[in-house]
Amino acid sequence: MLDVLVVAPHPDDAELGAAGAILTLKAAGRRVGILDLTSGEPTPRGSMDIRARETAAATKVLGVDWRENLGLTNRSLEPTLAARRALAGVFRRTRPRWIFAPYWEDAHPDHLAVTELVEAARFWAKLSKSDLEGEPFFPERIYHYYSVHLKMTPQPSFVLDISAHWEKKRAAIASYESQFAPELIERLRDQAANWGFAIGTAYGEPFSCREPLGLAGLGELI
Repeated sequence: MLDVLVVAPHPDDAELGAAGAILTLKAAGRRVGILDLTSGEPTPRGSMDIRARETAAATKVLGVDWRENLGLTNRSLEPTLAARRALAGVFRRTRPRWIFAPYWEDAHPDHLAVTELVEAARFWAKLSKSDLEGEPFFPERIYHYYSVHLKMTPQPSFVLDISAHWEKKRAAIASYESQFAPELIERLRDQAANWGFAIGTAYGEPFSCREPLGLAGLGELI
């Protein structure tokens, strides 16, 4: 069903860490989905209704093919067997070739739990002779995006040129008016410009991968 699935702890994490990649993949004709694991609420200026409206607006900007929420509890995410089962079921149902998940180091426990869940559910999704619904399936790759709560300088495996898509990424993030002040979005722009400078482009988006990356050629390197 999908070529790529972005798994996010909360609505807005996919936009913060991987909107440039989502828009790049969509421009290339890929089918892209987002799975938010929680509602993201409560927050100081948000509510369930407000966050739902903001998520719908951001989804429209990104133009993704599919978006759902797994309905787990914000601030209490844990890599339980029940959550693993639910996520593995989504992998079997949507059958993405690639998964994008949060970076594996973070101060936010929800983010750490999601990364652990993604890796475990990826393994479970391929198991035969199980009582999981659907046919066994194993996503080929997990790429990790940066939406972290640590003051850290990432050392990514690669940086994606998102120069053609920065304005749409910015618009998607700005859809979450209850979460992000304009000055924060300007700081995010500066960060994207810094990653672009690192690879000789206007804007960039960093990603990491635990497994080696394979290249069929060097034509796409910049």
